[in-house]
Amino acid sequence: MDFLRPATLAEALELKAARPDAVPIAGGTDVMVELNFDHRRPAALLDLTRVEELRTVTEARIGSGVPYARIIDELGTTHPGLAMASRTVGSPQIRNRGTVGGNLGAASPAGDTHPVLLASDAVVEVASARGTRMIPATEFYLGVKRNALEPDELIVAVHLAPAQGPQQFSKVGTRNAMVIAVCSFAISLFPAENRAGAAVGSAAPTPRRAHEAEEFLAAELDFSSPAPLLDSVKRRFGELVATAAAPIDDVRGSAEYRRHALAVLARRTLGWVWQELLDGEQACA
Repeated sequence: MDFLRPATLAEALELKAARPDAVPIAGGTDVMVELNFDHRRPAALLDLTRVEELRTVTEARIGSGVPYARIIDELGTTHPGLAMASRTVGSPQIRNRGTVGGNLGAASPAGDTHPVLLASDAVVEVASARGTRMIPATEFYLGVKRNALEPDELIVAVHLAPAQGPQQFSKVGTRNAMVIAVCSFAISLFPAENRAGAAVGSAAPTPRRAHEAEEFLAAELDFSSPAPLLDSVKRRFGELVATAAAPIDDVRGSAEYRRHALAVLARRTLGWVWQELLDGEQACA
């Protein structure tokens, strides 16, 4: 196995063009597990840890090599949903190494950041020696552990505008920490646009938006004059989120349980973000 270690993004893209079979590695929290268990044996590894261009953060652009720990520390106010999801990833050691870019590259349906990226209208910046492309998160996930990258492309950054309103992320696992999600859910409110984003994870071949649930909230929520939500609205929202899923039975949970859990997560998180909106309105009054 060849080990390639570029120092700049330009060098990394040249190496990837010459060796499209090279597997990128940043934190290594997914790739090294697969190597250790002999689940894959790539011809080459492309180590990106020295590429500083991938480790920059602004309020609207997060480099693909930025670890979860920095997202938690630096973006908790501007991107609360992503910070919440990052806090649920593995252990402190994993959060210090793992990256959102790695999460996207692995494209596992159970990746913790995916529902937040979908619900928050994120766009993935990818590049090759041929140029740069911007791929909406809704178009990035193609199947189980399959994404929209071409063989010579690398994930460079995630473009994610600061939160316009309250956000929440929640997941269910077989224990309280260091666990792969049985299912997960994210919601983002966009008060200025009179809408909400909602997405599910670990409950379909890919992470996916809950479009019918979003349309329901757009019709039911009054952002101009917010009032406490009716229980019937929260219940119906949960039902629509559950119908957006296409779960399977596996060792972590049954399809039936996943649908039930998603409905509960959706009801609860909707209640939390709406109450946060109400509290903000009262504070401004």
